[in-house]
Amino acid sequence: MKYSRWSVAPFRPEDRAALEGAGLPALLSAVLAARGVSTPEQARRLLDPGREPLLDPLLMKDMDKAARRVRLALERGETVAVYGDYDVDGITATCLLTDFLTSRGGQAVPYIPDRLEEGYGLNREAVSALKERGVSLIITVDCGITAVEEVAWAARLGVDVVITDHHECVERLPAALAVVDPHRPDCPYPFKGLAGVGVALKLAMAVSGAVQAVLNEYADLAAVGTVADVMPMVGENRAIVHLGLEQLAHPKRLGLELLMREAGLADRPVTSVSVGYTLAPRINAAGRMGRAHLALELLLTRDSVRGAQLAQQLCDLNRERQNIEGEIFQQCVDRLEREPQPGAVLLADQGWHQGVVGIVASRLAERYGCPTFMVCLSEDGMGKGSCRSWGNINLFRLLSGCSDLLEGFGGHALAAGFTVRAERVPELSRRLRSAAAEAAGEGEAQAVLEADAVVRPQDLTVEAVEALDRLEPCGTGNPRPLLVLPGAVVQTVAQVGRGRHLKLRLEVRGSVLDAIFFSADGAELGLTPGCRIDVAFYPQINEFRGLRSVQIQVVDLRPALTRAQAERAVYEKYQAGQPLSADEARALLPERAEFVALWRYLKRQCAGQCALEDTAARIARGMARASGRREAVVRTQLCLDVFAERGLIQVQRRQDSLTISLNPVEGKVDLDASHILLRLRRMAGE
Repeated sequence: MKYSRWSVAPFRPEDRAALEGAGLPALLSAVLAARGVSTPEQARRLLDPGREPLLDPLLMKDMDKAARRVRLALERGETVAVYGDYDVDGITATCLLTDFLTSRGGQAVPYIPDRLEEGYGLNREAVSALKERGVSLIITVDCGITAVEEVAWAARLGVDVVITDHHECVERLPAALAVVDPHRPDCPYPFKGLAGVGVALKLAMAVSGAVQAVLNEYADLAAVGTVADVMPMVGENRAIVHLGLEQLAHPKRLGLELLMREAGLADRPVTSVSVGYTLAPRINAAGRMGRAHLALELLLTRDSVRGAQLAQQLCDLNRERQNIEGEIFQQCVDRLEREPQPGAVLLADQGWHQGVVGIVASRLAERYGCPTFMVCLSEDGMGKGSCRSWGNINLFRLLSGCSDLLEGFGGHALAAGFTVRAERVPELSRRLRSAAAEAAGEGEAQAVLEADAVVRPQDLTVEAVEALDRLEPCGTGNPRPLLVLPGAVVQTVAQVGRGRHLKLRLEVRGSVLDAIFFSADGAELGLTPGCRIDVAFYPQINEFRGLRSVQIQVVDLRPALTRAQAERAVYEKYQAGQPLSADEARALLPERAEFVALWRYLKRQCAGQCALEDTAARIARGMARASGRREAVVRTQLCLDVFAERGLIQVQRRQDSLTISLNPVEGKVDLDASHILLRLRRMAGE
């Protein structure tokens, strides 16, 4: 199990029935109801993201100043540098603003620092070089919010700076002409979830004044950057990405069309998943391998021959990145097997490739269930670090608490970067581990798998799974539907993809499903043919030689619970006051015949003695034998709870043992008035 706990969202049966009554498919209705959608109108709003209104860009702090300065540069014919980041968000933002300024007659110079030579963000050398090229205005995209000294340096050179960023702010903002970042403490912009490319898009809208026209022009780039940067897929991000995905289905930008063709996405449905897992990694590979200029050139090119060459180069770079990543990952696993680092992992090495350690950190965080920090050491004694979180641990907060040890840091709660001197790495490791342990003690480290519904094989038809695509675009805040299939029997287990991935064939009640589990090892998981597992998965459609079938992409798996264990888990969940799904509530609800059988059994056992001493399991077994019914320990326990609540019996508990005595009762007792039964029936939708 990768996740310490699985949680399946409860839903009200009447909500699901209302959605199905409005014509929505059953599986889609179940997912919507689990996410709190209770009316057909709410469903229509969610399933039509194009209706989401865009906010006025001028609501953002300093956006008016930024737009005025850019318009002035266009009027004067100034040379403007668009200074971006080397990840997908930064590259798409740089392309967007460069193309926007150029199409308006501006002199725009795109600039992305070399990841390996220059590092992240503004640097003095680049500012000086841009000044020598005649640049009088630098606009940062997806970076700059921490560039206090660099902006001061630009001012001394006579270069104005407009910052657009979306990263967390430190206490002191740069003294730029304008600082546009929705995370500024004094920024009233209601939606804080824009990507860097989203903020750049808003600047273009503010400069143009034609909001919808600019969106129509650049939604494709904005969608790719927003999805790749794992921004929340709620609010206006849904409108931006929805339109962008529609445009990518018939790409108008030559570079994107050629890259999609080279990546095998041509003539296939374009979703947030295909963008995030197929298109974005190839753009990202250019930046990670220190060649971001190739991705920049591809997205801006109008030459089909050159574009095809660039698209092939990006795919080649992605394969090279995968190989290097795999080697570093295995080195780290070997080191951690020799010297475990529970609670938080910090590893440093001089031979690692700076561009891929962030991905390795993500894989290690998932494997070991803790935040992971990777430091690439250089010969001059400086280390560049990348880190990834686990559970709900806020990396930005952890790094802030260690800022006295760092030369600099920045990023988000879930992913960040930092620089540190080599001699400070041991102390940094100790401090981070202590801070992570404190966060874990407060429950922040617990990773909970949040599933939408428990399903049966017959629920997973091609039509039902296709209908789930109506939830697109998916992401944080509106995740891909995650389902649970209990009690699957493993038929076959095979390693594929040069041993990196696991392919399974599962059988559940006569139905057979193919499954893929990425970055998993069957031997490590203890999987063998014949074992029973519960599977948490994303449903997807596999197309092969014209045939379409349902395949499941495994997210996590665990040994299947026995029926008794599953019933006990539901009962404990109920006892803890947690809401139950309708199926869970129905599984707990005893039938009237069970109450009758148990009451007769208790009367016989208590005849001639003051009380019955026994366990719930033995009482259930004895009642089953006496009545010819199936033994059901949990439902027997619930019947006892109801009898006690209605005053029919007294129950004393001592560990697993129960002492039960019958109370003298006059007249009939109405069990249907039991608060326990009323609550369960409400949850069951009865």
